[in-house]
Amino acid sequence: MDIMTALQLVLRKSLAHGGLIRGLHQSAKVIEKHAAQLCVLAEDCDQPDYVKLVKSLCADHNVNLITVPSAKTLGEWAGLCKIDSEGKARKVVGASCVVVKVV
Repeated sequence: MDIMTALQLVLRKSLAHGGLIRGLHQSAKVIEKHAAQLCVLAEDCDQPDYVKLVKSLCADHNVNLITVPSAKTLGEWAGLCKIDSEGKARKVVGASCVVVKVV
């Protein structure tokens, strides 16, 4: 099992248990409260201030940071999509940042 497959599994399990936070504002709040275990950031985020903020928050609060290549992939893993009858993801919304918090 490679790192991306394991990350996908962790994100899906944390989503099922209510421990997955999506979006910049909510992620920043959880990181500042020292309730975050892991932060995942998309490499193709087009706002450099956004990336700089997330990286500095993670460094200041000792939160592990993993980057993934695509925001669409991260959005699919974070549950921001519809699943059709064949089990394929449709209408995927991109996510630039998600955080796994302590439940």
